[in-house]
Amino acid sequence: MTPKQLSRARAVQALYQWLVSGDDLVKIEEQFLNRDEPYPPYKISKSYFSNLFLNIPKNITLLDEIIEPSLDRGVDELGPTERAILYLGVYELKFQPEVPYKVVINEAVELTKLYGAEGAYKLINTSLDKIAQDLRSVELSD
Repeated sequence: MTPKQLSRARAVQALYQWLVSGDDLVKIEEQFLNRDEPYPPYKISKSYFSNLFLNIPKNITLLDEIIEPSLDRGVDELGPTERAILYLGVYELKFQPEVPYKVVINEAVELTKLYGAEGAYKLINTSLDKIAQDLRSVELSD
């Protein structure tokens, strides 16, 4: 895994913890930044992790508004893992234009296969694909 991929995985884990516990973001960030790497010598990109983890909660209302139309249920009806992954994917689609939309969707699907409920990757793929059509329409038309 690349540093960005590891950062995304760790951000999903930290977001999950925040969604479930409601603990202080800075405390959770510190905990995840100070964890030993699971597969040395691979390293996360600490700045990318912090950008994702601290900015997703700041934009949660906007992210919910973007996600809601792409689902057949409310965002709050999803499990915390799927919500964390959708938040990550939508945040990257909206605020990280340098990351190609196909990479965003693929990374989210792979994280869902790793951490999500069985078959949940289909929902993540479908939802992010619909959202990408709105947020990345210029990129999709290239």
